Amino acid sequence: MKKIRLILILCALMGSFSAYSQENLIQFSGIIVTGDSLMPVPYTQVMIKNSNRGTFSDFFGYFSIVVAEGDSVMFSAMGYNKALFIVPDSLTEKRYSYIQILTQKIIELDEVAVTPWPSKEAFHEAFLSLEMPKEALNANENLQPSQLLVMLETADVDGFGNYYSNSEEFHNELFYAGSAPSINLLSPLAWAEFINAWRDGKFKIKR
Repeated sequence: MKKIRLILILCALMGSFSAYSQENLIQFSGIIVTGDSLMPVPYTQVMIKNSNRGTFSDFFGYFSIVVAEGDSVMFSAMGYNKALFIVPDSLTEKRYSYIQILTQKIIELDEVAVTPWPSKEAFHEAFLSLEMPKEALNANENLQPSQLLVMLETADVDGFGNYYSNSEEFHNELFYAGSAPSINLLSPLAWAEFINAWRDGKFKIKR
């Protein structure tokens, strides 16, 4: 009995294989791109519907697979909507090239509000029990005109000076790109740096 079942299964497999071999097989190949920028979609799954045959596209979106006329080919990739293509049954050649366009899948999520406290009452209680640091309490003293004048006099360069210095350095890099920069003998900032370095004793001769 087991031998009869085995013979019947083998006959069925051979019949299906011979029927499939008589189909008009086609080398189906092409590329898979996005719909908005026509960029390749790598590693897209290319499967023949209602079968276990398929392949994947490479890094450049190229794929190649053997199909039969009338097969439904399913394209699916993460983040994109699935696409279905039916192989025409009136082809005259054994090769068929195709460009599949995939559209991005848009998923709208509900708004989520993230708060450090579970309720307004907890925030009110935490705010009232907050202990301000001493530096924050003395902020009014730091804004006194006398204190601001001391900070202004002790500051090295103001905001405009920093902006001018950075802008000059950036434009000099563009101007001298690919060549050696010139000596800044007429630059006031270079002279100021030289005088400050001389004043700080950086040019002392060691004996």
